[in-house]
Amino acid sequence: MNKDTLIGFVLIGLVLIGFSWYNQPSKEEAEAYQHQQDSIAAVQKDLQVKQQIAEAERKAQAEAAAKGDTTSLFHAALNGESKPVVLKNEKVELTFDTKGGTISKAVIKGFENREDKMDVTLFDEKTQQMKFMLAGKTENIITSDLYFTPSNVTDSTLTMTAAAGNGGAIVLNYTLGKDYLLHFSLQAQGLAGIFAPNYQTLDLEWGEKARQQEKGFTFENRYSTLTYKEKDGGTDYLSETSEKVNENIEEVLDWVAFKNQFFSAALISKDDFAANSLMSSIPQEKGSGFLKQFNAKMKTAFDPTGVRPSEFEMYIGPNDFRLIKDVEEQSTFGKDLDLEQLVYLGWPLFRIINRWFTLYVFDWLTGFGLNMGIVLILITLLLKAITFPMVKKSYMSSAKMRVLKPKLDEATKQYDKPEDQMQKQQAMMQLYSQYGVSPLSGCLPMLIQMPIWIAMFNFVPNAIQLRRQAFLWIDDLSTYDPIVEWQTNIWGIGDHLSLTCILFCVSNILYSMMTMRQQKDQMVGQQAEQMKMMQWMMYLMPVMFFFMFNDYSSGLNFYYFISLFMSAAIMWTLRKTTNDAKLLAILEARYKENKNNPKKQSGLAARLEAMQKQADQMRNERTRR
Repeated sequence: MNKDTLIGFVLIGLVLIGFSWYNQPSKEEAEAYQHQQDSIAAVQKDLQVKQQIAEAERKAQAEAAAKGDTTSLFHAALNGESKPVVLKNEKVELTFDTKGGTISKAVIKGFENREDKMDVTLFDEKTQQMKFMLAGKTENIITSDLYFTPSNVTDSTLTMTAAAGNGGAIVLNYTLGKDYLLHFSLQAQGLAGIFAPNYQTLDLEWGEKARQQEKGFTFENRYSTLTYKEKDGGTDYLSETSEKVNENIEEVLDWVAFKNQFFSAALISKDDFAANSLMSSIPQEKGSGFLKQFNAKMKTAFDPTGVRPSEFEMYIGPNDFRLIKDVEEQSTFGKDLDLEQLVYLGWPLFRIINRWFTLYVFDWLTGFGLNMGIVLILITLLLKAITFPMVKKSYMSSAKMRVLKPKLDEATKQYDKPEDQMQKQQAMMQLYSQYGVSPLSGCLPMLIQMPIWIAMFNFVPNAIQLRRQAFLWIDDLSTYDPIVEWQTNIWGIGDHLSLTCILFCVSNILYSMMTMRQQKDQMVGQQAEQMKMMQWMMYLMPVMFFFMFNDYSSGLNFYYFISLFMSAAIMWTLRKTTNDAKLLAILEARYKENKNNPKKQSGLAARLEAMQKQADQMRNERTRR
């Protein structure tokens, strides 16, 4: 392998280092960590004070209403009893509270929780609140302060009514679909006179303290975000690592979602959420049982006459790409919601690979009812089979360079001085060209596999099918598989050692050794010395991967381990089945065909010759001067 190939490996290494660095917290984020912890407490304290003030005001209004003070239009609705009302189907169970009239608890059925019990509680009345706020001429109406009367109650329908003193009412209508989609609306009946003539918007505030649902806090937290979709645009999210408080989102939005790694609650507005929504995402401390405190303050259309209700939909369910696309078709809003973006599949190139290849193969293999570990092995085998022709071609190019090494040593031995390196490269390229060898193809296997590796890096951690799935010694393919755990958090390692991560890193070192040995066999002159300088990087990368992947899912580490193992097996098999003598005879025959054409050069050889001539001209010019 020549200097250009080495440069290629350096660039690949830099890409890997940059990719590793990109996925680590920045220096600013690390420096802001202490400030983050202090501000979390300050924000929570501020919220607590506001809640106390609001509760005091509500009690004062309730006491005034009890004494016969009817100055508040909704004085009768300020008193009542908090009662739960449940809507349910085979997939979810949603609890609504008559105090506030909105959803207070969501249970997703059919999935195990952290305690190995069935059904996942996404949120409850202590960790989630939704309220609507209307600004009247003389008073503000806040639904969370009102007691609603339930009616039309079935497993799938519910009407919540807060009566006003003038005979009007605020009405919330809910309809639960066949699986994970809830449709609801807010309507003001008989209240047109209490609003200003130009009043056309309502305020909505939604907050949730996202629970930790998986074993690995750090890994799950990395994939838990406040995500939103711009109208007629793409999706975006608040930083998953740093604190964001009242971040102004200037775009008009279709929906906002509080997303965990494998489950989400997404709120959709038929009439969009107006520009300049305020979003907050505050990371929580490890061990608290929570990941982040989410909050969204939004505005949407409101008809004070009550003719047209404000309509919403809410997806409460798993982050399953195919399932979400099916549920989205049940929406009655006629929008291209693109809710499947809640399942992150990577940047555009890698998303294309995952969207149009990995997903289909994964669905096909899981359709046979195979264990998820077997599915990962079969996907690896299929990818290796697809890339094998290119890998073999690349290996044969390296093998040709290996058998030509003695001839290259002989042809270039006179160019030992540093100033002769250009001539040496030119002579090597000329010889390669005459033997029909391309030295630049030695890096091809790595270049082929890099997009696939990165695509799987994005796919596996977001595949809910791996959640709680056991394979061999692994209890859960979606999180780490510890062989040793301890209580103290060690920087860069955490509180455990993951066996699949160790296997991946060890296999990476062994594969690097095989690759280095193969490259060394084809090095000429000083290239072998240069290769020694490259070895440290080749062995350093697996160490870097350990610190990066120790917290990652065992399924991803297992895939990388199997992929490297198979790559090593392919390389070993090709080496054993390649007859160097026959290969050299083929090259000699090709050389004889080209020996009568001494000017036959590759493009690189021609460029090197041109550079050499230019260097000679400059040297001669300096000599004359």
